[in-house]
Amino acid sequence: MKNNLSQSLWRSVRQSLGRFIAIVLIIMLGVLLFVGIKAVSPDLYGSADRYISQQKLSDLRVVSTAGLTQADVQRVKKVSGAQVQPEKSVYILDQKRSDVAQLFAYRKSDTQNQLKLKSGHLPQRNDEIVLDQLAKSKGYQLGDTYRVKNNNLKTQTYRVVGFVTSPLFVDDEERGAANIGDGSVAYFAYLPATNFKSSVYTALSVHFPQLQNHSSFSSTYKKQAQRKLAAVKKALRGRATARQTNLQQQALAQIKQQQQQLDQQKAQLTQAIGATAATQQLAPAQAKLTAARQQATAIERPTYTYTKRAGNPGFQGYGDMTMRIAAIANVFPLFFFLIAGLITFTTMTRMIEEDRGQIGTLKALGYTKWEIARNYLLYGIAAALLGTVLGVVIGVNTLPLIVFKAMTQYVYTAVVLDYPVNAIWLAALFSFFVTLGAVSIVLTKELREKPAALMLPKAPKAGKRILLERIGFIWRRLSFNQKVSYRNLFRFKARMWMAIIGIAGGTALILTGFGIRDSISQSGINQFQQIMHYQAVVSLNDNAKNIITTLAQNPRYQRSLGLYTDVVSVSTSQEKVSEVSLDATDQPQAFKDYVSLTTKLPQSGLVLSNKLAKLLNVQTGDTVTVTNSDNQTAQVKVRGITTNYAGHFAYMSKATLNRLFSGRYQVNTRLVKTQKQSAAQENAYAKKLLASDKVVHTEFISKQKRAIDQQAAKLNPIVWIFIFLSGLLSFVVLYNLTNINVSERIRELSTIKVLGFFDNEVTNYIVRENVVLTIFGIVVGYGLGNLLTAFILRQAATSTVIFPLTIGWQGYIIAAVMTIVFTVIVMVVTHFRLKRVDMISALAAKE
Repeated sequence: MKNNLSQSLWRSVRQSLGRFIAIVLIIMLGVLLFVGIKAVSPDLYGSADRYISQQKLSDLRVVSTAGLTQADVQRVKKVSGAQVQPEKSVYILDQKRSDVAQLFAYRKSDTQNQLKLKSGHLPQRNDEIVLDQLAKSKGYQLGDTYRVKNNNLKTQTYRVVGFVTSPLFVDDEERGAANIGDGSVAYFAYLPATNFKSSVYTALSVHFPQLQNHSSFSSTYKKQAQRKLAAVKKALRGRATARQTNLQQQALAQIKQQQQQLDQQKAQLTQAIGATAATQQLAPAQAKLTAARQQATAIERPTYTYTKRAGNPGFQGYGDMTMRIAAIANVFPLFFFLIAGLITFTTMTRMIEEDRGQIGTLKALGYTKWEIARNYLLYGIAAALLGTVLGVVIGVNTLPLIVFKAMTQYVYTAVVLDYPVNAIWLAALFSFFVTLGAVSIVLTKELREKPAALMLPKAPKAGKRILLERIGFIWRRLSFNQKVSYRNLFRFKARMWMAIIGIAGGTALILTGFGIRDSISQSGINQFQQIMHYQAVVSLNDNAKNIITTLAQNPRYQRSLGLYTDVVSVSTSQEKVSEVSLDATDQPQAFKDYVSLTTKLPQSGLVLSNKLAKLLNVQTGDTVTVTNSDNQTAQVKVRGITTNYAGHFAYMSKATLNRLFSGRYQVNTRLVKTQKQSAAQENAYAKKLLASDKVVHTEFISKQKRAIDQQAAKLNPIVWIFIFLSGLLSFVVLYNLTNINVSERIRELSTIKVLGFFDNEVTNYIVRENVVLTIFGIVVGYGLGNLLTAFILRQAATSTVIFPLTIGWQGYIIAAVMTIVFTVIVMVVTHFRLKRVDMISALAAKE
């Protein structure tokens, strides 16, 4: 008997192979996206962590405006667990293209920030140099002669012997800032440390072995790294003042020696030509010494800058992008999987209800409930197991690779195909739940009935008047076939809602894919078109006199506004946000032309950007603490909150700043408006400004916008995967629901065919219902897609970026067109199926 049941199982699979394949495909698509996307973020993090571990990336870097000495090294070494590696580097303009390059000292014994060789070999002689792999795009090749012009280097001519990547530089689009050329580093290079003349170091790399057990992107690592940073800062406390004193003493010692030499020369000249003549002759030299003494006395206290891994060029961008993918993976695939599970549950339920007669026969023959249920349970297990295995294998081995291929600008090339165990277990449990759950629920109900009742077909559902019938002027104009179709729609409400939900789900998923893409791109557009109305930010030197004349040398210059800017931290008793850009102005009316605030700039108090206010959990009227770059603190009231999409900003008046920080206001930045410029023109302008010695750095808004656009473009592969798989799911759902509809109504369709309806009329009988359901499904899908997109964007927003809900008209049209095309394809397939219906078999009595 068991053998007969097994044969019945396989016969059932063969006879309804299309339905079995549809169930497997729906489960596979759900698992594929759910597990595959869940694997992307761990793979991205894993690849980065593997590269970081292999190349021994430092945890912290310390830089000083006056250089670092052995005393600094010894101080940092006293920090528990700290491994310190002093480094030297210089900025140069290469002699081939006038690009800015940062040359680092290479020592074979270095244990941190190790280079990864891409071709050639590392420097072995004093006249050998290895270049950043980006330098290939600048025209450099192995064996080329590389010339420099820098007094801090002993050798000025080198031979290129290799191309490398460095863990300090993550993204090929970003190499940091410089104080020469156009202010942006184009590439880096490494040459033997023996070529550097300077006795001071430009940076200290600090590594903590005990931190390496955690991912660089984990909250645990970030917290521990922050504690180590605080310890390093504490160790170097007072070094800035000591370094200032030391520099002053060194300069004054040299001046004193020169003064003594000058005095001796004066004494000799006095004997020869007289005191008055000697004084007049040496007056210029004495004036120079006096000016040098004043300069030595005025040497400012150096600034110590501390950079964690997140501050390395490109590192934060990589982490933010991976975090967005993780946030999307927590929502989109889950919704996708729910739709797939719902349709699978419905399909399994309908299958068992269609087999009522067979179940009744088996029960009448004496088979137990378990023996009858066994076949359906095995059917569900086979479909769930096959769909889950295919989904896991295909998802994990394809989706992460597609994303990696779209991220070639990153140095993290080691692909780690990670199988997310938790996601796989969840997917498997859900797959078995929707199949076995449907079997258990329906079989439990069916097996309670008598065999005689089961072997009889279910009585058709009684017809009822529908709402449309009560609208006479519409109902009277409908044909007989149209009236039948509309009655059938509302007669089987469960089937109607299942179809609408399935179609709406597919449409919503497609629309959400476009919404994610458009919304992420829109954040940059809103920030740089609606909020910021200037083209460049120019940071000034203290002696930046007549800067307007310098700025106006560019024929595309229009006007500019002077500001005081600083990077501050803003905190409350519970929360703190660092890296906040503080802007203070003495021209609030003119400021409106450069930055659009959604609230008025107050005379007292400050205005916060909305994301910053949300992180601090403050509202208008609350008090916050502002800590400036000199570690001075002041409490100030929040007078307004303004809309902003990227970064954290705080705005205040000159009077407020001077009151908080004792006359601190001084113009150190100018917002510059220019006519539209090409990238080459912007670089030339920045180079000219930096050469004037009045400008420290120039940052163009176009560069920031390109960076945001590139971040959005990196998500395109994920978005197109969503759209493709959502379309595929939508097609399978439509096909499956239509098949269920036809199977349930085969006697009805055969009856109207016997009554003389042509094949096209029979097909239209079904098509008309599907058209109405498709239209309703698309409309509901639009609303559902907007809600799902908004929810995903809230999850994907970073600590500094807000994504406005934006879905372009193309997304709505493509989502609707794809759904309509799938409906047409399904109807064509259904038409040919209905032409081959065996009416005699379908209408045969079941009694």
